[in-house]
Amino acid sequence: MEALLTDPSSGSGLTDFTNEQKEFLREFFGNALKDHVPSFVGLTSAGLLTNDPASAPINLAAEQEETYHGTPVSELCREEQWKREENPLDVWDKLLAHAAENRAPAPDDLFRFKFHGLFYVAPAQDSFMLRLRIPGGILSADQMRGLARMASEWGAGRADITTRANLQIREFQPKHIVRVLNQVQALGLTSRGSGADNIRNITAPPAAGIDPTELYDVTPLAEALHYYILNSRDLYGLPRKFNVAFDGGGAISVVADTNDIGFMATHVAEGHSIPAGIYFRVLLCGITGHKQFASDCGVLLHPDQTVAVAAAMIRVFNDNGDRTDRRKARLKYLVDRWGVERFLAETERRLAFPLIRFPAEQCEPRRPIDRAGHIGVHAQRQPGFNYVGISVPVGQLPAKQMIALADIATRFGSGEMRLTVWQNLLIPNISAQNVDEAVAAIRAAGLDCSAGAVLRGTVACTGNRGCRYAATDTKAHAIALANLLDARFPIEKPVNLHVTGCPHSCAQHYIGDIGLLGTKVAGEEGYQVVIGGGADGDQGLARELIPAISFSQLPSVMERLFAAYVARRNADESLLEFSRRHSITELQQLCSVEEPS
Repeated sequence: MEALLTDPSSGSGLTDFTNEQKEFLREFFGNALKDHVPSFVGLTSAGLLTNDPASAPINLAAEQEETYHGTPVSELCREEQWKREENPLDVWDKLLAHAAENRAPAPDDLFRFKFHGLFYVAPAQDSFMLRLRIPGGILSADQMRGLARMASEWGAGRADITTRANLQIREFQPKHIVRVLNQVQALGLTSRGSGADNIRNITAPPAAGIDPTELYDVTPLAEALHYYILNSRDLYGLPRKFNVAFDGGGAISVVADTNDIGFMATHVAEGHSIPAGIYFRVLLCGITGHKQFASDCGVLLHPDQTVAVAAAMIRVFNDNGDRTDRRKARLKYLVDRWGVERFLAETERRLAFPLIRFPAEQCEPRRPIDRAGHIGVHAQRQPGFNYVGISVPVGQLPAKQMIALADIATRFGSGEMRLTVWQNLLIPNISAQNVDEAVAAIRAAGLDCSAGAVLRGTVACTGNRGCRYAATDTKAHAIALANLLDARFPIEKPVNLHVTGCPHSCAQHYIGDIGLLGTKVAGEEGYQVVIGGGADGDQGLARELIPAISFSQLPSVMERLFAAYVARRNADESLLEFSRRHSITELQQLCSVEEPS
């Protein structure tokens, strides 16, 4: 087959095929040979197919190596070998043994335990971290109380809200891991598949169903996909992690364009080839750590088709993603290799309905996003009710505050709480006459429903206090810098500060107005500084402002930058807009940073 594709003397004319067509033919004939060719079929010395045993020195059937998800076993990366040797979903006996012996796992089981939401985070902390799955970020007050008790009794006494509207609880000793998992299940929650090569928490806007500006309440869709995953064994053990988001088109963004798959609600008006109504556009291959946003793939879906399409796309990725190189094992690289149309064709083969191709420009544009909509008191679509967005600096929530907020949600709301990708939370369904009393109770708990322009848009990854990859204490640095800038510059336009400790970019520093990437500078904790990033309507990757600076020097540089912004901005201009109309050299001059040589 290879000779036919590459040897001009074959006279086949196949040398005119494109690389993509050649790759398709290789896979097609490879599968055909595997399934249908008799055992004596081989290649002649000229590289041509033959069914004559006498002229086939290479016997294809005899040479075939065992494969795993279509990849030869000898080519699998280490993690794929571990999954092949023992399915991580089947290690409950090992969990019991480690708990009974209060023992930390070996590297292979450390990886497998992540399939159950358990991360052994030594040397940063000689203990386990538990990551939950909370679809759409919605949980009940009773669940929050139960998690607070668990954190107090067995863990670090706090939870951390993540950038996927989720919760993590730290510092569980091995002896407690089984009772932790049992307690999570007793609370009606799960951690199954929240780590390693699995689909991460399904995100949705925190005001879904209560936002008066949204096009569609995506809460049922996020929950439906969550439970479909939990009940579909073949949706675990992907080539790498996978992110899915649903955006209902309302005031609060869920940064769907940073996900592997983003479903964006849209409206199609009368006068087109399809009936007018609410649909979803499909965005593919967001991976901002690799400097790429998800892009529209040209497909339009009815709302009730989204979960089926998500499952089909994930299965295509699972069957065809790279299992030899972890750096190339995300959806982006499969679509780069195949092209969008082939990926959509493979998806459509797994569906009971055709995909609708419809141009994005014929859909109405997304409604405006309120970048401060996750903080403060906001009217709901339900008359007479409000939600209150509470500032939780970089997501750190002590157990006492967890319980206090659960009590406030029960007393003044409907007993429901909603986490956000901005590492804070909302309490919905508070009647107008109870808002003032609820806000007073929030402040009495040591929290607030207001924050400065920088702090309310600040997110940070775990940092080196709890993650072995991080180079810096991201959470402490983020809070200190945000509070300093808010105290010095009482501006109104929101500023997003994203602080991440390593190139994995869990805090998505490339989409921040200001993004910080942890590094070491002359033995000190420091950062690379990027500027001018944004998502959604402000989509753009941040540019490098400072290659490396110690954190001890960073605040004064940021003060000079903000002072220049306040003094030189146009009327009503945000820091993002200000930074984008200046070159990097000009911005470096404004904050007295020498241009890199």
